[in-house]
Amino acid sequence: MKVVTTEEMRRIEREADAGGLTYATMMENAGRAVAEACPPFIPLKVGGERGGATDKRILVLVGPGNNGGDGLVAGRYLHDAGAHVTFYVWKRRTEDDENFRLATERDIPTLWAEEDDGFATLRRLLGESDVIIDALLGTGVSRPIGGSLREILTVVEEEIRRRRETERKEALFSPSLPSFAALPSFPCLVAVDVPTGLDCDTGAIDPAAVPADLTVTFGFPKRGQFLFPGAEYVGQLIVADIEIPPHLADDVQVELATPEMVRELLPPRPLGAHKGTFGKALVVAGSVNYTGAAYLASAAATRVGTGLVTLALAESIHPILASKLSEVTFLLLPQNLGVLIPDAIKVLGEKIQDYDALLLGPGLGREKETVQFVQQLLNVEPGKRGRIGFLASEEVAEGKLSLPLLVVDADGLNALADTPHWWEQLKGPSILTPHPGEMSRLTGLTVGEIEADRPGVARQMAEKWRQVVILKGAYTVIADPEGRVVINPFANPGLATAGSGDVLAGAIVGFLAQGLEADDAALVGTYVHGLAGELVRKELGGAGMVAGDLLPMLPKTIKLLREGG
Repeated sequence: MKVVTTEEMRRIEREADAGGLTYATMMENAGRAVAEACPPFIPLKVGGERGGATDKRILVLVGPGNNGGDGLVAGRYLHDAGAHVTFYVWKRRTEDDENFRLATERDIPTLWAEEDDGFATLRRLLGESDVIIDALLGTGVSRPIGGSLREILTVVEEEIRRRRETERKEALFSPSLPSFAALPSFPCLVAVDVPTGLDCDTGAIDPAAVPADLTVTFGFPKRGQFLFPGAEYVGQLIVADIEIPPHLADDVQVELATPEMVRELLPPRPLGAHKGTFGKALVVAGSVNYTGAAYLASAAATRVGTGLVTLALAESIHPILASKLSEVTFLLLPQNLGVLIPDAIKVLGEKIQDYDALLLGPGLGREKETVQFVQQLLNVEPGKRGRIGFLASEEVAEGKLSLPLLVVDADGLNALADTPHWWEQLKGPSILTPHPGEMSRLTGLTVGEIEADRPGVARQMAEKWRQVVILKGAYTVIADPEGRVVINPFANPGLATAGSGDVLAGAIVGFLAQGLEADDAALVGTYVHGLAGELVRKELGGAGMVAGDLLPMLPKTIKLLREGG
């Protein structure tokens, strides 16, 4: 599924209209989609049949332009389904407005903001409504909200907050309350296409904007719906099909990962397989202070189906990890006080060709000797320019040794950041997995600059470095050297915990070892990791989740995807 900018969406709509899908038809489809999505009466019966909307009170805030038109259509369908609908109209010209005429024919109550002194009527309606539909401004917002619209939005936010606080207090003292999960969350605010005041290109949010509980967007999701702070205002996102031909977005390079996309990439599991069928992954990780990172990364690689996982680690910490990991093999490396040193490269060099994929970095630490180890292993030492290979040795020069498919994570990335022009020397395409802080060290950009345009920064760096880049965080972004960008559809505060990135890195190297191309392994690994996090959050909640909770959920997630869930 493509993710579009405002201008891309306008161009797609123009081409759809020119191809016979008129703007009026698109508006009709959009309004019906909003009506059908409105809680708490899903599925809503349309086409004259009365459904679950009976006796519900719906307030539609109608603005000028197409967004207001979508709201009028939605209100009409809800009225026809049995709901008590009221339109509250702000600055809309209704001459030659077919959707307003159809609402008038049905005697749907309509009130005008300009005639509502002190917004007393608006406050009353907000106090009575089960659902409030925000159809004031859509994707075209371009300047700060002021004047009467700002006042309207302020009243909306105040009344929603007041009602929810009152209902929660009453519910807390109710003897019939089954659990805190049952606390009321009504009235529900539904945004048409986008919450009023959200910039669909940048994710910037106007101070007057009111957070939605549900956003119904049309045709394709918009970039700003996955960029913070605006993404916080979207609530649940529904992408409604309004019959726009998908091929009109073929040239859009940003996509949203879907279960179908990932399912097609999952490695096959033939009945006659042996462990070699599913690849061999080597994980170089851990140090005396970060043994957990090595455990989580290695265990994750086993949990996504890798045939054999070997953990290469500092010799002195082996007893700690051996007591926790029964399913991996070990390669003990030279070390100094629990951290790896450059002498470890020789031991690795004797075994490296036995493996299909290599993960380097989780928990290695940033001691000077360890940084040198990483730089020499990757042949990106300061002062070396333009060389590509495994390590600075005669064997490499003769082509006898080569690096397996590579995932660089955590302290592996930090070692690269300490090396000027490392991308001119690093073999590729490797997979790099920075969080925004690591991306800042790698690029010289501030975290704020990175977060302001996550898809753009990830794509720019992937193209410059000629590597696959996974920019971690809420709505993780995957970019490849050819310009393709995929947004992972998960934002989960439960994953904001130490070790979740190690699980992600282990999952990715596991899929890489099983034969997926670098960009596909990055996509499948991030999606499986994100969906596993959602399943854990559903079971445990968003607070108190730890990285280890993800491990048993990884195979369950893969099973769910294979079965079409």
